[in-house]
Amino acid sequence: MVPAQAQPTPLTPVLSRFWDEPESWSLATYRRHDGYRALDKALGMEPDDVIALVEKSGLRGRGGAGFRTGTKWSYIPQDDTGVGAKPHFLVINADESEPGTCKDIPLMLMSPHALIEGAIIAAYAIRAHQAFIYVRGEVVPVLRRLQSAVAEAYAAGYLGKDIGWSGFDLDVVVHAGAGAYICGEETALLDSLEGGRGQPRLRPPFPAVAGLYACPTVVNNVETIASVPPILLNGIDWFASMGSDESPGFTLYSLSGHVKQPGQYEAPLGITLRELLAYADGVREGHELKFWTPGGSSTPLLTAEHLDVPLDYEGVAGVGSMLGTKALQIFDETTCVVRAVRRWTQFYAHESCGKCTPCREGTYWLTQIYRRLETGSGTQSDIQKLLDISDSLFGKSFCALGDGAASPIISSVKFFRAEYEAHLRDGCPFDPSASMLAPPEALI
Repeated sequence: MVPAQAQPTPLTPVLSRFWDEPESWSLATYRRHDGYRALDKALGMEPDDVIALVEKSGLRGRGGAGFRTGTKWSYIPQDDTGVGAKPHFLVINADESEPGTCKDIPLMLMSPHALIEGAIIAAYAIRAHQAFIYVRGEVVPVLRRLQSAVAEAYAAGYLGKDIGWSGFDLDVVVHAGAGAYICGEETALLDSLEGGRGQPRLRPPFPAVAGLYACPTVVNNVETIASVPPILLNGIDWFASMGSDESPGFTLYSLSGHVKQPGQYEAPLGITLRELLAYADGVREGHELKFWTPGGSSTPLLTAEHLDVPLDYEGVAGVGSMLGTKALQIFDETTCVVRAVRRWTQFYAHESCGKCTPCREGTYWLTQIYRRLETGSGTQSDIQKLLDISDSLFGKSFCALGDGAASPIISSVKFFRAEYEAHLRDGCPFDPSASMLAPPEALI
C-alpha cells in the first residue's frame, strides 16, 4: 500500500464539473453552466487580442508535447486574409490512441459543447472559417454524440453564418478516422484528413505554414481546445492560481491499472502521484506500487521512488520522463515488467506506418528479442541488443513513434535489469493470472 498524505492538493473540477448531471452533453445543460458565454466575450474582442490572452495565460498543449497554445496560434500568418489569400484551418486531434490514455473520449461524451465552444473561439482567433474534429472511427458513441452537439450548435446559431451577429462564419466537420495510432501524429492526421495514407510529413514546412491542403493550419488536442473557454470567462489570474509558474492551470489525469478507483481526476498541474492515489483509494488491497507511466506507454517508466515528483512538464522531465497525455498506468508487484513492455512493443510494431527504416525494422526485431526472453531462450547479449536497437530508434525515426517504442524499454532496463536477467535463465517467473495480464501471444 502507498501511504496517503494528510492533506492532498484539492482537485479542481472545471471541464468535468457537471459530468455527473443528467444529460450533461446537452446544450441546455451546458448553457446552465455558463456555456457559450466565453464565446460572446471572444467575439467582442479582436482576434489578435484573443491570441494574446491565451498566450499570456500560459496554457500548454494537453496532447503530449506541452507546447504553448497561444504561441502556436500566433504562428498563423495574420496578414494574408485579402483576396487570393490561402484559407486558414483549425484541426482538432481527437484520435486518442496512446495506450492508457482515456481523457478526451469521456470529455467529448460528457461535455461535447465545451469542445465546440473552444473550437469556435480558436477558429475566430486564427481567422479560420473551417474546422475539423478528427475522431477515431471505432468510438461510434463519441461520433454520434459530437455530431448531435454540432447539429445543436448550428440550430442555436453558434455555428454557420454570422455567429452572434459578429460577421464571423464557421463550419465544423466531425471526421471519422480509420483507427491508426500514427494518425495521432499531427502531420499524419492531416494526410489522413486529406484522403491519403496516414504517414508523418517532413518538417519544415510546419502546419502553421503549410498544413491541411497546404494552407496555414493549427492542430490542437481536444482538452487544449476545451480549456480555452474557462480561461476567457474567468481570466488569466484565475487560471494561474492553479498549477505552477511554468505549467499553470488544471488538467485531466487518467488513472488506470492496479488502483481501487480508476478514472479521471481533474487537478492542478503539479499534483503528485501520491496525492492522486489518495483520491483513488490507493493501490489494490494487499499490494504495493512497482512501476507506473506518467504519460502513457510511450513515456519512460517511473517507480515508487518517484511518488512525490510534481506531475507537471518540468517536474516529470526533471526525473527523465515526460508528462505526455497524463495517462497514469499503475502496476503493482505482481506485474512482470518484461511482459508489460513486450506488449507495448508489440503494439508499436503493429502500429508503425512503415515509412522509415529505423521504426519499421527496429520495432519488429525488438518483438523477436522479447519473445526469446519470455520463453527462456534468450542469450546474454539480448539485453544489450534491446538497448542498441532502442538507441537506433530514439531520435532517429521519422516521427516520435520510434521514441515512444524505445522509451519504456530503456527505462525498464534501467530500473529492472535484474528482472530481465532472470528471464534469461528460465523465462518469465511471473504467473500471468496474478498480474491480470493475458499472455502477449493474445495480441498476435
